Amino acid sequence: MSLLLMSIGLADAQEVCFVPLIGLNLENSLLEGQIQVKSEDSEISQDTFARFKGRVEIDSFNAKIKADEALLNRQTQTLNATGNVSFQDDNITVYSQSVELKRVSNELLIENSIYQLNKVQGHGKAEKIGLGEKAGINLIESSFTSCPVDNEVWRIQASNIKITPDQSRGVIKHARFYIKDIPLLYLPYFSFPVNEQKQSGILYPSISNNSSTGMSVEQPIYWNIAPNYDLTFSPRLMTERGLQLKTEFRYLTENQSGQANIEYLSNDRDLDDNASRYFYRLVHSGQIGDNWRVNVDINGLSDDNYIVDLGSDYYNRADTHLYKTLGVSYFTQDLDVTAQFRDFEVLGDHPDSYRALPEVRLNYLTPLGLGAEFAVNSELAYFESGELNNPTATRFHIAPTVRYPYRNEWSEFLAEATVLHTQYIQENIQNLALKKNVTRTLSQAKIYGSLAFERPAHWFGAQATQTFEPKIQYLYTSFEDQSNIGLYDTTRLFNDFSGLFRGQEFTGLDRISDNNQITIGMTSRFIDKNNQERFKLSLGQIFYLKDNQVVDASKDDDRSALAAELDWKIGSKWYVNTQAQVSTITDKIERSSLSIEYQLGKNKVLQINHRYVRDLSSEEINQVGITASWPMAKNWQWVGRWYHDLELNRTVESYTGVQYESCCWNISFVAQRNLSNRFDVNGSQSTNEFESSFRVYFTTRNLLREGLFGYRRPYLLN
Repeated sequence: MSLLLMSIGLADAQEVCFVPLIGLNLENSLLEGQIQVKSEDSEISQDTFARFKGRVEIDSFNAKIKADEALLNRQTQTLNATGNVSFQDDNITVYSQSVELKRVSNELLIENSIYQLNKVQGHGKAEKIGLGEKAGINLIESSFTSCPVDNEVWRIQASNIKITPDQSRGVIKHARFYIKDIPLLYLPYFSFPVNEQKQSGILYPSISNNSSTGMSVEQPIYWNIAPNYDLTFSPRLMTERGLQLKTEFRYLTENQSGQANIEYLSNDRDLDDNASRYFYRLVHSGQIGDNWRVNVDINGLSDDNYIVDLGSDYYNRADTHLYKTLGVSYFTQDLDVTAQFRDFEVLGDHPDSYRALPEVRLNYLTPLGLGAEFAVNSELAYFESGELNNPTATRFHIAPTVRYPYRNEWSEFLAEATVLHTQYIQENIQNLALKKNVTRTLSQAKIYGSLAFERPAHWFGAQATQTFEPKIQYLYTSFEDQSNIGLYDTTRLFNDFSGLFRGQEFTGLDRISDNNQITIGMTSRFIDKNNQERFKLSLGQIFYLKDNQVVDASKDDDRSALAAELDWKIGSKWYVNTQAQVSTITDKIERSSLSIEYQLGKNKVLQINHRYVRDLSSEEINQVGITASWPMAKNWQWVGRWYHDLELNRTVESYTGVQYESCCWNISFVAQRNLSNRFDVNGSQSTNEFESSFRVYFTTRNLLREGLFGYRRPYLLN
């Protein structure tokens, strides 16, 4: 059966291995029904026959025949060509010793032939080939393969292969499947797609083996319900857990699109209570009228360990929340209004997030003249938590802004002034240092400017252009005590180089830090004569003119860490990217990342990564990783990745995969070991248990992309 699946899914391999033949060029002005004959010698008997010999070429409106000899019977309106015959039209090229053409019915009969399909990858042999305008293509006692002529790894032998015009599927009867010359499978009847339209049928299976599911075989079955509706039904048999049923329904209309997924496992044998388990997902995006849009993203599952135990195409084992969002928006050129319900499915023993039920945002922007703009950003939201003892809050926020932006080829300037007004009504605040009604009004002013200078320079002996791009920002935000406001959607942000100019230290609106600070930054680039950036260095730092009074934003130093970013393209094969935040008070690195990549070719990649965080939730992060891809031999590709925790001195993930890819079939072998991240009965996530797995794919999937999951080019050069 796997060989059958390979034959059905050849379209992807054709992208690499198959080049369609150049369209037929008859170079004539014949009308439909007319033929033109060229030869070295001819004999014509009026109203009886015409015989042609020597390099015979017979052209018609849509086909060409070449032969050593041809006989035209005028009474029966048949044409017989013999000796080194070739026939070609837009769809097929055939080589034979004899061809018979019936002009009345426009049918062609070819015996003992070799054929090549012109528009899709495929060739073979046939005892008889019948071609007709109405009947299509009919191959008797024929073979078919999409492999190269000199390397037929697999082939189909069939008593009859028929492709009918205006039909999206061909039919094969009494088919025998061979690998090399070894017969593996017999099917009395099956159909196959003959065009690029979506077709119902069996897709590639997925075979895996891991410590969580045991041996797992998943067989997707695709149903093309309509051109804009389809359903994939995927039974998955797991030796350790049982039979899981997975479905994916997709739809697309002129203004709407979406997808619904349902997964169900009845009586999981690996659980003590044999509980049933499920996962569901609904995603929808649509337009209502000219200015309205609706968006839905709803996810749910039966238990915290569903993704860890059974896997997911949409979430990974490190996720702690599943989104449940329903929103509608209205937009014009100046106005954008969004209303949404924002909920979460919390996994494990994590702090319960607040739900926004609902959340309404209004943004308005209009020109004032002389280049100035007036903007209003506002929000109305109600927050509640799954924990009954947590406070709830209704929050209204409005921020009118007047700004003057200016930009040209060598400079940028922005001046803006904003009033930040927020009102809270907080409930369920007994025994908490919160206040029921809170009004907070802050003023904020910002001035930002940047310049870009250029000069001729040399980069390792080659002519180049060097830039110097200084930038400076002054930010002032007034202070108001906010300790009587709960934290509903607010967390602290980290500052990389671009974050230095953000002007806010928190997500959300529950904390707005008071600011009186100057941010200074610079960027320098080297650009070669081909206008490609070879090197970029950015440095920046915030200088605090006054200590923060908002407790959550308080700092020990009068300046931020020095933020640095470096991107370097060393020659044509080496790339370096590094980011770091260094305390200028203690001279210690607070956060850093480093990527070094060697890329010899498209599939020859080696990348080394290092990540360091001095304090992340009271833990030190110090990890190194290697990802690599390298061809092993012709058609063989190896991919691997490895991540090691230097702080705990252990490998946290290892992955290796080998793929064989030819013009006509694909197979991948993947082995992986990683942290299981399973939750215990108290909701705590294990950091010591590992899971191992082995998978086999009969697919045309991109092992390079999957094996280097998380891979990106380690530089941000334009």
